[in-house]
Amino acid sequence: MGLELSTGWRVVTASSGNEALTIAATHQPDVILLDVMMPEMDGYATLKRLKASSETRQIPVILATAKVQASDQESFAKLGVLAVFTKPFSPLKLAEEITAVLEAQH
Repeated sequence: MGLELSTGWRVVTASSGNEALTIAATHQPDVILLDVMMPEMDGYATLKRLKASSETRQIPVILATAKVQASDQESFAKLGVLAVFTKPFSPLKLAEEITAVLEAQH
């Protein structure tokens, strides 16, 4: 809700990896903020499936995680993750940080 109010973006949420895959294919979002810790299918498995699908592989992904190891960073980079946001992050700065990551890609 904070992202929608502060930016005017339309935000769509998913409660699981499977739901995220369906929503991504259907809605074709401009960016996905993907939590690593999710029920049913974790963010890493969801990311692999997003990048394996021709319908969703072009959608930029930013990961959110409580902890990240150097080896995780390398794996995420190989899968095309734009950035990794370490939790806790400031909800007040989230839109600004997402915008900065997306602008750095152009």
